[in-house]
Amino acid sequence: MGKNKQFRFAENATFAHVLQPSFEELVQGRFAMKGRWNADFFRREAPIVLELGCGKGEYTVGLAALHPERNHLGVDIKGARIWRGARNVLERGIAHTGFLRAHVDHLLHAFAPGEVDAIWLTFSDPQVGKPRKRLTSPLFLERYRQVLRPGGVVHLKTDSPLLYEYTLEQVAAHQLPLLQHSADVYGDLVHRVPPIEQAELGIRTFYESMWLAEGRMIHYVRFAIHRPDGPELL
Repeated sequence: MGKNKQFRFAENATFAHVLQPSFEELVQGRFAMKGRWNADFFRREAPIVLELGCGKGEYTVGLAALHPERNHLGVDIKGARIWRGARNVLERGIAHTGFLRAHVDHLLHAFAPGEVDAIWLTFSDPQVGKPRKRLTSPLFLERYRQVLRPGGVVHLKTDSPLLYEYTLEQVAAHQLPLLQHSADVYGDLVHRVPPIEQAELGIRTFYESMWLAEGRMIHYVRFAIHRPDGPELL
């Protein structure tokens, strides 16, 4: 392990706004923050917005700067990546924003039913040849249905035509409310949405900037999830 990673892991452990529960703590139901995020972590009542697979946390930090009235949490298993986002939060003095080091597969172990208001999926792995592992597969849609409040929203921003089309197919197959979509965020969508949505869509991750420089097109889908007491999506 490089010295930079060792330093980042050590500093993450000192950050009050970074939680790193163990695998056993999560899967054995001993994670005390589940159902208590607003009360014990953010220490205020406000809508909770997750970024799953947040990487360096550019979107988590960017959304928090745009929406200080909401509570924001980036989730990623890579501690060296979320360190950058955690540092940005401190350096910019952004409140009510944190990071959870955990695998996205453990979503149901980390959040109580209806505890989350919105989920962002930013440049998730399209999992070519492994549709079940895609973050908009029926497996994950069912998890979102459980942790999101009634009518909670999922945002997908991706450079993958495969994941974009697959997500639209899943939304249609499960009869989920499709709220917005575009195959070209910057050539089409930003010109027909309100300024606040333009600002949200304009947040760019490190990799997105690289892909735009390569001439790749960016896609977007926003859809709602059925009520938690509705039919399962699997």
